[in-house]
Amino acid sequence: MVLVVVMGVSGSGKTTVGSRLAAKLGWTFYDADDYHSLENKKKMAEGIPLNDEDRIPWLCALHDILRRKDSSREDAILACSALKTMYRHILVSGASAMESRQPVQPEEAALKILFVHLDGPIDVIAGRLEKRRGHFMAPELLKSQFDTLEPPSAPENFITISPEKSLPEIVLEIERAIFQAEVFLE
Repeated sequence: MVLVVVMGVSGSGKTTVGSRLAAKLGWTFYDADDYHSLENKKKMAEGIPLNDEDRIPWLCALHDILRRKDSSREDAILACSALKTMYRHILVSGASAMESRQPVQPEEAALKILFVHLDGPIDVIAGRLEKRRGHFMAPELLKSQFDTLEPPSAPENFITISPEKSLPEIVLEIERAIFQAEVFLE
């Protein structure tokens, strides 16, 4: 059973990559944007960055989805910004991660998740956002997302991939990481 979170700032390609990977592998795909409250979507559409209070209930709901998939031993892919270390800890451990802002050790982690960080230059991602239509995220919020971003680091389970690669290259790189990481295969 494998849980993958494709993460990064808005416009980095999380939904495109995650949905393509899920389709190729026959796994369930979730887009975290679908689980934002109406209030959160309204704030973002108005160009107001979300704060931790806005994000924590959303992240806890996403953790619950991942927990259900883990409990039923089903593979799943989630596209989620997961910008801060604390946010990723909530995805791994749920609300208990907020009790201690200390990093969760992999051996203590409630869920085994591979984070795939799509990390590209702001100018490339800004260009993508300018072309995107029908999304509630205001392009003006991109800088605030880069300012908030805490890239994953050890002891988190993660890989970093440039979104400037082709979609097939990105998907193949993630597949290799999934199937080479014995920690996820039981």
